[in-house]
Amino acid sequence: MPTAVTSGPPSFLASLAQFESYDATPVIGTVFPNKSTQLSQLLKGPKSDELIHDLAVLVSQRGVVFFKDQDITVEQQKILGQKLGELTGKPATSKLHKHPISEDVPELGLEISVISSKGGIARPGRPTKTRASGGWHSDITFEKVPSDYAILKLHTLPAVGGDTLWASGYEAYDRLSPAYQKFLEGLTATHDGGVFNAYSEKNGTKINSDRGAPENVGTELKAIHPVIRTNPVTGYKTLFINKGFTKRINELSQDESDHLLEYLTRHYSDNHDLQVRFRWQPNDVAIWDNRATCHTATNDYTEFREGNRVVSLGEKPYFDPNSKSRREALGLN
Repeated sequence: MPTAVTSGPPSFLASLAQFESYDATPVIGTVFPNKSTQLSQLLKGPKSDELIHDLAVLVSQRGVVFFKDQDITVEQQKILGQKLGELTGKPATSKLHKHPISEDVPELGLEISVISSKGGIARPGRPTKTRASGGWHSDITFEKVPSDYAILKLHTLPAVGGDTLWASGYEAYDRLSPAYQKFLEGLTATHDGGVFNAYSEKNGTKINSDRGAPENVGTELKAIHPVIRTNPVTGYKTLFINKGFTKRINELSQDESDHLLEYLTRHYSDNHDLQVRFRWQPNDVAIWDNRATCHTATNDYTEFREGNRVVSLGEKPYFDPNSKSRREALGLN
């Protein structure tokens, strides 16, 4: 079982202190506003591994981190995505994810997911006349080995709109009563990516059956994970369900499961004070920890919006009963 790299606050990450940054909200999101801070440069130099390790820890502590106007290339994005997990102890067999419906574009490769308003991964057939809160999800939790980190760079944006929101799984856990926390810690949930099977069948394409880890093979996009998991980088407990892929609490009846999932997904979407909202500008980059956050795009625009996303694979989710909540670890009330 992995052990926490650190449980200290971001100020402990001395190597990143040289770069201007600020917290976007008290519980989630850190912004590096100066475009002279380039991820492409962090990948170079003798202290590259130290910087990337500390960046990964910061992302895991803060949930999501933003960088403005980046020149990082697609190939550098792939390298960074893999290094974030490698330098914080992920299994050697976990590589970059190959999405079930990614196209093998020669200049991008299967490890790059194109996030586009034209369709595909970002819009695989979800109904449009539903509440915006229906879009909350964590990336690829239907995989047996799901994601640790994800990196998205948006290069084309509408003049107005198209923001993305992230919500903190750490804070969501901390907002629950102790009795409810203990109840959830004994439960598991089924995560299902059948929406991508349906997309593949409708469009006459094949599901990518080898998706970056030995466990993530075949065409059945389904996995069972703990409802409360421990993030191995921080040691914090986090609520690990999402509106997009979590379909059933396995230990409960169907009615009980439906009721509980409705409450827990609204726990993310209705509490705006555990969320951060980011207004993109061209070539901005967001890096987030899928183990500890949910996110959703804001589909309030009609112009073209597109970018490239890398998703790294981490470890099989687990719950360590000796782990602590974020507030407990940091001595917060």
